[in-house]
Amino acid sequence: MEIVNWIALAAAAMGLGATFEEYLTVHPIKMSRYLFAASLLLVGVCAGIFWGFDGVQRLAAAVVAPLAALTGYAIMTKHFLAREDERPLPVITRAKDDPGLGHTAVVYFTHGEPETYDPIGWINQFREFDEQKIPFVPLLVRPLFAYNLRKKYLAVGRSNHRQTHMRMIRMLEEAYRAEGNTMTRFYLSFLDDNPRPDAAAIQALNDGASHIVVAEVFLTLSNHTAEGEHQIKSLKLEDYGVEVRYTGPLWDSGTLKRMFVQRANAYVDGVDKSQIGILLVGHGQPDEWDVEWPTETEQELGFRHDVLQHLASDGFKPEHLSLAWMEFKEPKPAPKVEEFARNGVKKLLYFSAAISADALHSQIDVPELIEKARVPADFPMFNLGAWNDDPLVIQAIKERIDAQMDGLRVP
Repeated sequence: MEIVNWIALAAAAMGLGATFEEYLTVHPIKMSRYLFAASLLLVGVCAGIFWGFDGVQRLAAAVVAPLAALTGYAIMTKHFLAREDERPLPVITRAKDDPGLGHTAVVYFTHGEPETYDPIGWINQFREFDEQKIPFVPLLVRPLFAYNLRKKYLAVGRSNHRQTHMRMIRMLEEAYRAEGNTMTRFYLSFLDDNPRPDAAAIQALNDGASHIVVAEVFLTLSNHTAEGEHQIKSLKLEDYGVEVRYTGPLWDSGTLKRMFVQRANAYVDGVDKSQIGILLVGHGQPDEWDVEWPTETEQELGFRHDVLQHLASDGFKPEHLSLAWMEFKEPKPAPKVEEFARNGVKKLLYFSAAISADALHSQIDVPELIEKARVPADFPMFNLGAWNDDPLVIQAIKERIDAQMDGLRVP
């Protein structure tokens, strides 16, 4: 009977740990059932310790149960982190001797973020950090990271990232149609959402495209742009006679820089520009990544410094213009906001300057960092968001595409 009690306790405790990990990481629709199951198992484990053992054995059981629970939690954590990124690719149906229909396809490629909670993007990021030996979140803490990610989704309802990019690609297509270009076709793709850039390129190939221009809607050259290019290049589209060109990211786009000035002016609302503070919040990457991808930080910094110069030339006070980082680098936003308030700023405008379209970063992460500032409750702070579907953003993307379309070979 005694051995049965020990086996039952260990099994229940392992089940508790495994079920608790599932509660932390599952989709919101399922989290209540796992919380209920974990609660029942916790009651069962506590009852088993109290009623199944006496004296020293009860103390031993009180030690064994947490260890067994941790074992179950660790096993399920490993299973969670081993999840595969299941985004199937279409089958290539075009023959290699098929010259295509002669038109150009634009594969609009950007970062991507699922509309509702799905941790696969971060699971992929964890793998990348681990491969490069970059310390980020300890393995056993990663389910808690997923739990916090889910909380953000529940707080905002959904990420606006996908819907915003869908509007942006429609606006881009409309701009070409307005010029009389009825042949170019447009395909949306994401690094961390469906469809992938290689899936979009296959669809364009199957639709008869003779040329593909990949519009890289990112701010900088980074591991993100490199991954998209790798996916597309692995298709070997040149074997099908298809020419592929890449626009490059937008860090040196004068048009995109002007967008920040125009949007800031739209929020002046009668306040003297000399009393307005503007904070450009960048994303940031680990210092270890700067060794392999120095362009990420260099280009982001250069871009934001140029934007500050544009703002200063437009009449905003240079002393009230500054930069901050969302993560990995300093300074963080709150100290800068406090500095603005001490120096007489009457109104703060802030941008998620490196984010192409509103996402959890611009919808919740950056605002939360701003709100950590110790300033008066009535200090006005306005979130001007990510780039989004501003006409100047669409123009900046179009300029990049136009530059690659010029001189394309026509069959």
